[in-house]
Amino acid sequence: MPSEHVEFTREMREAGYTILVPNMLEFHFSLLEKVLRLNGYNVEVLHNSGQSVKDEGLKYVHNDTCVPALLVIGQFIDALHSGKYDLNRVALAITQTGGGCRASNYIHLLRKALKKAGLAHIPVISINMSGLESSSGFKLTLPLIRQVIASLIYGDCIMHVSNQTRPYELHAGETDALIERWNDDLIAQFNRGHGLSQKEMKVNLQRIVSDFDAIERSREIKTRVGVVGEIYVKYSPLGNNDLERFLRTQDCEFMVPGVMGFILFKIDNRIEDIHLYGGNVLKLFFCKALLHYVQRMERILIDAIAAHPAFVPPSPFAHTKTLVRDVIGYGCKMGEGWLLTAEMLELAENGYENIICAQPFGCLPNHICGKGMIRRLTQVHPGINIVPIDYDLSATKVNQENRIRLMLAVAHDTDAKRQQQELLIAQDEREAACGGDCEACKAKVG
Repeated sequence: MPSEHVEFTREMREAGYTILVPNMLEFHFSLLEKVLRLNGYNVEVLHNSGQSVKDEGLKYVHNDTCVPALLVIGQFIDALHSGKYDLNRVALAITQTGGGCRASNYIHLLRKALKKAGLAHIPVISINMSGLESSSGFKLTLPLIRQVIASLIYGDCIMHVSNQTRPYELHAGETDALIERWNDDLIAQFNRGHGLSQKEMKVNLQRIVSDFDAIERSREIKTRVGVVGEIYVKYSPLGNNDLERFLRTQDCEFMVPGVMGFILFKIDNRIEDIHLYGGNVLKLFFCKALLHYVQRMERILIDAIAAHPAFVPPSPFAHTKTLVRDVIGYGCKMGEGWLLTAEMLELAENGYENIICAQPFGCLPNHICGKGMIRRLTQVHPGINIVPIDYDLSATKVNQENRIRLMLAVAHDTDAKRQQQELLIAQDEREAACGGDCEACKAKVG
């Protein structure tokens, strides 16, 4: 039976159709946009936001659908209604993971919304590695996959080191200026066909970390906060009401796990499925080869950051996976699945025990593997301080931020008590070492 949807054809690509992509990770997607343009796709990452996006989502998508779907589709429809684009020379692109999450069905919800809005003639491209859909005008070739992975590695690196630099910089704005400089530098390299080989990436990553480490920073101790959750709401300012911007005003340092962990998680799931249920041997070989390649790139990233003691590097995916061996089953892999639980333990292990778990309305896997695991995680890692924040289009930003402020108040108090305890221990050790003969001990006795 022939498909009813409009295909994005090679002729459309050659005609220069504008391909709209919803935004999620600011720096990562900026690089991906340029990579796709280098490969002949006239891509534009959307940045429209505000109440109009939410209104369009609620108008064309059922309000019981998960928040990421409402926002992504709302952003598309809002952009198409803006008058900025030629509606006869535009296409939309959206990813499909192929798993049990509703994200695999967003494309169908989007096409239904387009039909309802009188825009059914606009083609929608499925970006997937699961064989769900294909378009003659868009192909995920091996060179393109390699460039995409490189862009995500660079993005993760800059996200990790900038988040650990900005809270302590002595000259405000220096971190953001360096981010922009590296954005321009990497794009210039991509235009020349450089910055993509393993050797070139190793050099670039080392330079990136060195540049951020060179920024003058204070030595004050700030409360460390980790951010986890459903992938869209965790990263997207549109999805989490500018959570990162808010945290920057709260005198804390925050860490967000990189997107490479999620990609490795999805590749690992394909391998686990074949081991459990059988499948194509060629697919198994490809997935294993891809997993090993991405893990090699991950190791280069970790080594570059670990070479600078001032920074906390991300944990290897293989280690993160072991953290939940006796906590949650690896069969829990819908949405973020066991990775969400594992990321909370990874953050706590790396010193980020105060954790915000972003819970989007309608995401059942997230609520089970996030909020539903809090009690178990407090048993595994005493001292972990997790606050689940619900992101719903009807929820108020003030309420969300007040709950985070309450968590931070508890965290600040805990940090103060811990620092006082450490000072007392250090003082006792000094007194024991000197035998009471040092000037400080004599003054104390006097």
